[in-house]
Amino acid sequence: MNETLEEVTKAASNANKTFAEQTTSFVSWIKNFLTWDNIFKAVGAIILIFIIYLIYRFILKAIKKIPTEKTTPQRSMVMIRIAKYSFYIIELMFILSLFGIKLSAIWGAAGIAGVAIGFAAQTSVSNLISGLFVITEGALKIGDTIIVDGITGVVDSINLISVRVHTFDNQMVRIPNSTIINANLTNNSYHAQRRITLGVSVSYDTDMAKALEVLSKAPDLCPTILKDPAPAVWFDGFGDSGINIVVAGWFNTKDALKTKNDLYIAIKKVLDDAKIEIPYNRLDVKVLEES
Repeated sequence: MNETLEEVTKAASNANKTFAEQTTSFVSWIKNFLTWDNIFKAVGAIILIFIIYLIYRFILKAIKKIPTEKTTPQRSMVMIRIAKYSFYIIELMFILSLFGIKLSAIWGAAGIAGVAIGFAAQTSVSNLISGLFVITEGALKIGDTIIVDGITGVVDSINLISVRVHTFDNQMVRIPNSTIINANLTNNSYHAQRRITLGVSVSYDTDMAKALEVLSKAPDLCPTILKDPAPAVWFDGFGDSGINIVVAGWFNTKDALKTKNDLYIAIKKVLDDAKIEIPYNRLDVKVLEES
């Protein structure tokens, strides 16, 4: 019993001695660190970090104040992100340099890591680089109706990796930026005005001059079709069932659906009023009676 008590007492004494030694070492380290030279360095570092932060905030405000006619929201977003990442990198490198970490070693390790990550994420890097081209090129913006790789939708967001659109039946589709760069992009909203062309056939029995005159009245029945540029009607060939004619007119892009519907209705109306037949394929069936 006495031996066990002596062992416990000895262990407690050793623990107290170790704690005292560690405390003394820590206090000594604090005393050695808190020199006037180190204090001035710390204060100077804090002031420099604060100055860099003020410059960063000033750059952000300057970017946000750029007039909308001189840039786009997508380009502003890219500039803001570049400024933000640059700020983080500068701050990190400065703090590491305060602790005596050599930046050359970091750049070497970063280069090796970059090569490894590049091989592992080639698709993401490709989309990222493509995203910079998509944003800076200005071929599309939020709210545009686009067609890419068979997908038609309205642009909801333009990001560095992908573009998000919603289709006309309200499905969200994410299109990688590399697809937009490599595929043919059709932007139906890029220009303020567009032209609609609808084809129609008339019977071979119809007077061709009369058909042109009658169909030229159809655009006048559509309030959204512009007078300048003027609408046009022309022949487009001889088809299997009738003479092909094209009716064309210009309209404001926002009126696309209404213009299309109105022009179809107008074409049918003027042809019916003039009693001009729209030919269609018919199958004649004859029944032969046995003699």
